[in-house]
Amino acid sequence: MDTMGRHVIAELWGCDIEKLNNMKLIEETFVEAALKSGAEVREVAFHKFAPQGVSGVVIISESHLTIHSFPEHGYASIDVYTCGDLDPNVAANYIADALGADTRENIELPRGMGPVKPKVREEQSAFTS
Repeated sequence: MDTMGRHVIAELWGCDIEKLNNMKLIEETFVEAALKSGAEVREVAFHKFAPQGVSGVVIISESHLTIHSFPEHGYASIDVYTCGDLDPNVAANYIADALGADTRENIELPRGMGPVKPKVREEQSAFTS
């Protein structure tokens, strides 16, 4: 199956609360995850919220990696989207390990499989002719 890209949505539970609130550690982890997957890092932007939580993005030539952390729940929401031959699971699994996730669920979606062709209902086709 040919795709334009692969998108992994990772649900990380039971993460280390201190790590989820450490912007510098998360930023370094995401850059390293991108590099481990073979990606080329272009830009990095992270934000620390008060009193807790971090959101951020690493823009790669092949697309992006993002996080929204919820330290109060030990939870992180991760997206890794790659184009080309890169496996987004490499980065997603590296991040999960680095954040100490007890439970993880990776859902992979193929992207760019082609345009969706809407079906025309019979009653609609009578009005368009």
